[in-house]
Amino acid sequence: MLRRIFTTGSAAFVLAFIYLPLLTIVWYSFSAESVNSFPIKAYSLEWYRVMAADESLLRAVGTSLRVAVLSTIVALLIGTPATFALHKFDFPGKKLLERIVLMPITLPGIVTGVAMLSFFPRIGVELSLFAVGIGHVTFLLAIVVTQLLARFKRLDPNLEQAAYDLGATPLSAFFSVIIPNIRTAMIGAALLCLVLSMDEIPVTFFLISRDNTLPIEIYGMMRRGITPEVNAISTLIFLVTVIILIISLRLTRNTNDQ
Repeated sequence: MLRRIFTTGSAAFVLAFIYLPLLTIVWYSFSAESVNSFPIKAYSLEWYRVMAADESLLRAVGTSLRVAVLSTIVALLIGTPATFALHKFDFPGKKLLERIVLMPITLPGIVTGVAMLSFFPRIGVELSLFAVGIGHVTFLLAIVVTQLLARFKRLDPNLEQAAYDLGATPLSAFFSVIIPNIRTAMIGAALLCLVLSMDEIPVTFFLISRDNTLPIEIYGMMRRGITPEVNAISTLIFLVTVIILIISLRLTRNTNDQ
């Protein structure tokens, strides 16, 4: 009984410590005042209208979406066959290669950003959204490999062999048998990649040039102080992130049940 009370209390404390600041931002986003103050005297949607009319903010949203979508697509195109190869074939250095692929999600983002800032000019890649996209793909690949490798390990190996017995080539078997059976895992990985790419700051900060992604734009806005406009866009990001993560978790859970 005491153990259950302690476990429940500890979990509640951790959740409150993490999410109360986020809920406070959501609450303040509806304040009619131009400065965050407690208690809130009047409520309004004015700051959401101000946010919707901010051209630089909307431009940053578009930039973040382009980078996130393209980086996710590239990560899936590279990561899916790479993960299949890692799962299917045994070769010298396989375990080391798996650790190297997963390293970007264990390294601090600032280390990755500084390393790429030093390396890219030496190979002729200028600081730009293209460089930012490459930086995002490096750590999104780790997400794709992690998600898909877990699905491949639960995939019935007889499915591919049955396709071969029916006359399928390795390529046609991959697209007609393997891909349909890992589709939900791919969608879940893509959604998770979108969220992580949209929220990424350290790598983007070191590699971006003139254009700003949404997190960098918000960072610049906060230099003038936390305004309800920042609270409004943060609230929308929080809600969209929660929705995407819930969908991703449901897809992952459905995949685990298969």
